[in-house]
Amino acid sequence: MDKSSLRKELGLFHATILGIGGSLSAGNFVILGHAAGLAGSSIVMVVFICGIISLLTMLSYCELGTAIPRAGSEYTFAKVAYGGIVAFITGWFEWLSNMFYAALSSLGFAYIISYFIPINISVVAILMVVIFTVINIRGVKEVGTTESILTIAVLGILAIYVWTGWLSSPVMDTFKLSAPGGLLGTFVATAYLFELYLGAEAIAVAQAEIKNPEKIIPRAMLLSSGALIVIYTAIVYVAVRIVPPEILSEKASPIAFVAEQTMGTLGAVLVTIAIAIAGLAALNEAIMAQSRIIYALSRDGYFPKVFLKVHKRFGTPYVAVIISSIFTIAMTATGLVNFVVYAVNLGFIVGFSLVNLSLIKLRRKKPLLERPFKAPLYPLTPIAGIVTSLMLLAFIDVGVLTLGAELTVLALLAYHIRMVGYYRIRVAFGGISLGIGGFTMLLAYLIQTGFIALPSMLSQWATTLFYGLVFVSAIHVLAGVLNVTAKA
Repeated sequence: MDKSSLRKELGLFHATILGIGGSLSAGNFVILGHAAGLAGSSIVMVVFICGIISLLTMLSYCELGTAIPRAGSEYTFAKVAYGGIVAFITGWFEWLSNMFYAALSSLGFAYIISYFIPINISVVAILMVVIFTVINIRGVKEVGTTESILTIAVLGILAIYVWTGWLSSPVMDTFKLSAPGGLLGTFVATAYLFELYLGAEAIAVAQAEIKNPEKIIPRAMLLSSGALIVIYTAIVYVAVRIVPPEILSEKASPIAFVAEQTMGTLGAVLVTIAIAIAGLAALNEAIMAQSRIIYALSRDGYFPKVFLKVHKRFGTPYVAVIISSIFTIAMTATGLVNFVVYAVNLGFIVGFSLVNLSLIKLRRKKPLLERPFKAPLYPLTPIAGIVTSLMLLAFIDVGVLTLGAELTVLALLAYHIRMVGYYRIRVAFGGISLGIGGFTMLLAYLIQTGFIALPSMLSQWATTLFYGLVFVSAIHVLAGVLNVTAKA
């Protein structure tokens, strides 16, 4: 595969901010309330554990990203390691997951804003998708600059929230871990919050646009992953020390509610603004991620070549951005936050598992491949990443698992249609049409000769039915002949 023609414009600072900002989604702050209801104050440990699980796989991302710095991230890794159906399934689920993540980020933004301002959540969420689609078309440099400004502002406000909450909360001795849902509730909460740390994966998605990738990719991934573990753990710890988890579970914006208790209405407004901004930054990252994945799939012939078009002025895959955003808007319009969360997690659990498998495969298949960064404690880290990720599948909503199975069937169908080729599909459909045409003509003949007796109530329509069947037969035969005789 040839290297991508996308511009390399992201340095260490912008790449790290891309990973942090991509994870600080407004939707993530909205779903913390539901998770608190599942896990109680043990949500603090759940958030920390989710970070460690993510970090295990990030080590594999670091190695593969430096060895194969091309557009497509997970898909490209699987393509080099396995090729064929495994690569396509990887790219397919990563593409869908990023679209769900973009929908979650835009919905989270709208829900956060509605804490103080009555708005139409679906309309506002869709409007945000449209705005950031335009920003992404304008170029990755503008995306990086925008996200850096937004993320720095968010981190500053969240630092004030944590500091104020720490000073206002009870002494540490009074804090006790609780799990009202027991061990099961804790596991369910872990599966539910798994997507908190997915923004660091955005660095891999943008790896073809990162300067000096062999050094910047691993540094940015590890810095962003470590920072996110500290940020989320501190935010949740302060929240459950001040407000009981059962109360947090009832709030549309639990973190804003906590800020209101410690910083007053002005503090709640400030935190709401910060989280809303975070939602925009994550939406920004998700739109970019999904477009780069579809770009890579098109590059290898799985999707139409039109998605490979790069804007002459901005140097971005603008067609891929637009098409992906159209699907995102459709998902956003549903407004089903919890369902979208589990859908995001399902896709990334599949993706994380395949990334770790790709690392193991390439260590054996291409031992001489240049690897500026090597995952430590190999093979323990990729195996641990696979096992912990797959364990979470048992605690994902059954409806989402059903959707995942349906999407897998659709992916297999799309892949095999691509492999068979357009000409063979036409011939196959031509044969089917000829068969239907011949059967319909036989049925018309049997009715006309009286071999098949019609019910008395239909006997008066026998002639009409005969000519109707002849017409249908003629159409199918004509379509069959045209398809079968088509040139390759």
